[in-house]
Amino acid sequence: MNLVTPEFIARLKTLVLEAVEKEPPPGGLSDDEALFGPEARLDLDSLDALQVSMAIQQAFGVRMPDSKETRRALSSVAHLAEHLMREQKA
Repeated sequence: MNLVTPEFIARLKTLVLEAVEKEPPPGGLSDDEALFGPEARLDLDSLDALQVSMAIQQAFGVRMPDSKETRRALSSVAHLAEHLMREQKA
């Protein structure tokens, strides 16, 4: 059962943008849009990843250690939502 609701996705988008102190890109941030890398409109870096990780830990109590799994989770808002749902079930 998929517990990722539109409200949860919207909350994550707000959390990410607030953590990195950026405005939404023109047209808004899409669920599957890359957050990091050359194609990312937000132009986030490793410091931004750390800030997002700390915001996630504070908001959801889920640790985001520096790992391949965390990098994949932070690749988009949709991946982050799926990761958090798995972690909160565990």
